[in-house]
Amino acid sequence: MSAEHATPPAREVSLFNIANGLTTLRLVLVPVFAVFLLKEDGADTRWRIAAAVVFALAVITDKYDGDIARARGLVTEFGKMADPIADKALMGTALVGLSILAELPWWVTIVILVREVGVTLLRFLVIRYGVIPASRGGKAKTFAQSLAIWMYVLPFGGFLASLRWWLMGIAIILTVATGIDYIFRAIRLRRTRNRNEPLAPIDPSDLPPALPEDLPPALPKDLPPALPKNLPSTRIVPEDM
Repeated sequence: MSAEHATPPAREVSLFNIANGLTTLRLVLVPVFAVFLLKEDGADTRWRIAAAVVFALAVITDKYDGDIARARGLVTEFGKMADPIADKALMGTALVGLSILAELPWWVTIVILVREVGVTLLRFLVIRYGVIPASRGGKAKTFAQSLAIWMYVLPFGGFLASLRWWLMGIAIILTVATGIDYIFRAIRLRRTRNRNEPLAPIDPSDLPPALPEDLPPALPKDLPPALPKNLPSTRIVPEDM
């Protein structure tokens, strides 16, 4: 093959790029957000507003780091590993912090965290069969969770406090529904891949040995000849009985 038609070597992507920088920033913002949220037991309005600003900034980095990495060819192993960790750390810290402040029931936090961790483990279990892409329901779930948590972080009262509970209710429904959907999609992915896999080649060493050619005939040759067909029939009469 000539040099002009040779395949160019793959471009090595540096770890120090804008996409990984946004992911790292989100990881750094998680403890900052936790300190702001729990400051003064969550009773100080200024700290709650600061926590809401930090949370919103972290969510924005989550939106753009993946888009930039794919658009500019900056996908790295670090980014693929750190991005979901940063997402789960941010959401988990917010949910646990709000439950510690008794502003969000613990069962809500447990349901959401079990779903998020379960889906992540499920993706790793079926990675050998293929990748389960994010669905529209999953994206809607992420948006609903982020918006509901952000409204819980803000020191709202009255009507807005009731509105955020309805938003969280929608987020819970989407969380459970998309979690069930991921389970069925993983099952279909595994079944489809198993059906499409070609049969494994036969190893000659696994075959039974061939029969020898000098086997004796099935019947021995010294058997008596068959009885003739024209033998006289024997009839039994009653007098002989």
